[in-house]
Amino acid sequence: MLKKPFAQTLQTTTRRILLSVGLAIGLSACMSLAGAAGAGGDSWQEEVQLHDGRSIVVERSQTYGGRHEIGQSVPAKEHTIRFKLPNTNNTVTWTSEFGEGLGRTNFNLLALHIKNDTPYLIVEPNLCMAYNKWGRPNPPYLIFKWDANAWSRIEIAALPPEFKTINLIVNNSRIEEIQENSTAKGYVPATYVKVMNGRLPQPEYRSILREPMAYGGAGCSEMVSNGKGLWVGVGWFRDQPSLAACTSFCSRENFDEKTCPCNKLFEGK
Repeated sequence: MLKKPFAQTLQTTTRRILLSVGLAIGLSACMSLAGAAGAGGDSWQEEVQLHDGRSIVVERSQTYGGRHEIGQSVPAKEHTIRFKLPNTNNTVTWTSEFGEGLGRTNFNLLALHIKNDTPYLIVEPNLCMAYNKWGRPNPPYLIFKWDANAWSRIEIAALPPEFKTINLIVNNSRIEEIQENSTAKGYVPATYVKVMNGRLPQPEYRSILREPMAYGGAGCSEMVSNGKGLWVGVGWFRDQPSLAACTSFCSRENFDEKTCPCNKLFEGK
């Protein structure tokens, strides 16, 4: 067993490392039509090329706030997309809200497609803590469908197969690229959206994947949260020598019976 002073030092260091990893990559400011980044919010327009050849213009906006290290840009707190359905002219809005325990918005937008006047959104969890919060999906997407005037999550198997393209600007923190490829009025044509996304090497941003990726989730170690803002790698619990040691670790790290993974990890041992 570790001697108490070293164990306490290790736990403190670990906690700092985990928090640093979760906060190290913030969304930087996007193009501002309403003021400087972090001074309230930004907005811009994108032309979206749909699967059937039609195109629509969407409005994207975001506010800033949440946890970040000194010297880092303020992350996006909420992100909204708003658009009109081509045939009905009805306005539809979707917002990625602030994630409690994440310190930033839950999702990044990837694609918007429409079939029979029904819009579908393809999004990804925003960094590793969100990836763990939303069940470590593989492929790394969550799908939302507009149905009965509300958004609901669906499985990727229910996404129409004709939807293939990633057609929204991926990673809206790419402010310099957005500025370079937009008009004076803050409008980004679909041709430039395609060029910008084409610079990204990740296959999940090249097209909508349908099958699990061989390395899915490899870049984000499995983590659990105590529901109070602390995320800890599952390995720290799994590596404890016994269930009793594991539950003791939970207690030290302020995990309760509901959030402590020890019973599941040590079941049958």
